[in-house]
Amino acid sequence: MPPPKAAKGEYIETDTGNKISRRSQIHGTQHIILGGKTVIQAEAVIRGDLFRTATLPTDANNASAPAASNPSTPSVAITVGRYSYISKSAILRPPSRLHRGIHSFYPLKIGDHVFVGEGAVVEAASLGNHVHVGKGAAVGSMAIIKDYAYVLDGAVVPPGMVVPSWCIVGGRPARIVGEVGEGYGVEGGRGGVWLGRDIGLLEGLEWFVGFSLSFLLLVL
Repeated sequence: MPPPKAAKGEYIETDTGNKISRRSQIHGTQHIILGGKTVIQAEAVIRGDLFRTATLPTDANNASAPAASNPSTPSVAITVGRYSYISKSAILRPPSRLHRGIHSFYPLKIGDHVFVGEGAVVEAASLGNHVHVGKGAAVGSMAIIKDYAYVLDGAVVPPGMVVPSWCIVGGRPARIVGEVGEGYGVEGGRGGVWLGRDIGLLEGLEWFVGFSLSFLLLVL
């Protein structure tokens, strides 16, 4: 059964076709880049206000000191590619770490055709193209999720973890539990999601079909 069509006026549409719920919380819009045709659902939180500021040289007379960035040019905190889908109550927050005793934020980069599930929290350094982050999952600070990787519902990806392309991770903390079949996430593809002997075989495109229905109802 297809999901219900959004109420009229629920979404704001940008010039590049992004659809943003009026009930989402978008902070620091000048520090957020949306690639186009991306959907942000109600109650999603995007923290563009958490960005890395330029550090001014301590000695203005030191010619070798690095030049400060143009203060009129906003820093980019979060970049989301094209045709991505941020579900209800999901949180996107730039990663951070201590550097020389200073707590600094770093950019969060999300690729094209990425699905972030309901209530998921993402603080990764990057999510590649065609990545799926399941419902209630958490992706820790500075983690890197490569192309076509699949994070299962409720998984907790530790800070700094690198998830290779085509891998499935699950558990708390997350570990690799399977691999994505060839053609997975591609229109017309037959790829499945193999979770190993002890976990079983999922319908590889089940989530993709559901996501596509929701997405098409919003962008058409």
